[in-house]
Amino acid sequence: MPASYVLRFDDICPTMNWAMWRQIEAALTDAGVSPILAVVPDNQDPELAVGPVRENFWAEVRGWQQRGWTIGLHGYQHRYITRNAGIIGRNCYSEFAGLPYESQLAKLKNGMAIFARERVWPAVWVAPAHSFDGHTLQALAECGLTTVSDGYSALPHTDARGMFWIPQQLGRMRELPAGVWTVCHHHNHWSPEELTRLRSDLARYRGRFSTVAQLEQRYYNRPEQWMDRMSASLMGMARKARFGAGQ
Repeated sequence: MPASYVLRFDDICPTMNWAMWRQIEAALTDAGVSPILAVVPDNQDPELAVGPVRENFWAEVRGWQQRGWTIGLHGYQHRYITRNAGIIGRNCYSEFAGLPYESQLAKLKNGMAIFARERVWPAVWVAPAHSFDGHTLQALAECGLTTVSDGYSALPHTDARGMFWIPQQLGRMRELPAGVWTVCHHHNHWSPEELTRLRSDLARYRGRFSTVAQLEQRYYNRPEQWMDRMSASLMGMARKARFGAGQ
C-alpha cells in the first residue's frame, strides 16, 4: 500500500498563535483533513505564551472534537523538570520521564480531570518533548488512555502492554513509498512560507491522509514485529547522527 500520513499540531493552548492557527484551521477544513491536536491541559510553560489568552479556549477544543478531529493529551503543564530522555531518547528534558510512578499518575489524573471538566475526551497521548518512560505508560493505562502518538516504527502496532502506538517520525511532509507517517507541526512561530507549504502539501497528498480512528480500525490488532523494532532503531540512529544524542 502507498504511504499514508497523519498531521499533528502540538502546543495547543489558550496563549498560542491564534492568527496563524485560524489560517491553518481553514486550510485543514477545506482539505477535509482531520489532524491530531495536542492540547496542554494547564499550560505553565512561558515559551508557549505567544499571544493573549483565548477566553473561549475550551469551547474551541470542544468544537474541534465535535468536528471529528482527534484531541491529544499533551502532558499536564508542559513544564520540563527532569533531564531524562525516556523511552524515545529524543530530548534530554522531560515533564514525566524519571519521576516516580505516583508523581506521574497524579499529573496525568490532574490533566484528565481538566479535560473531563471541560467535556473533552482525549484519544491519544502526546508527550511534551517526546519524553516519557515505562511509568508513564503504566499510569496512562490506569487513566484509560492507551494510544500513543510517538516512536519511529514504520507502521502502527499494539505492544505487549496493550498500548497502541501510532509512530511520529517526521517534521515535514515528504514522499515515501510505504508506511504510516505522522508529521508533527509547531505553528506558534510559523512564517507565511510555512503556511504556504502546508497548503501545498494538503493539495499534493490529498486522499492520503489518515485519521486516528482509521488507523485503530486497521492496525489495532497488529502486534509489534521485528520490522517495527528494526525501523525504529534505524530511524532513531539516523536522527541522532543528524542532530546529536539527546537533542
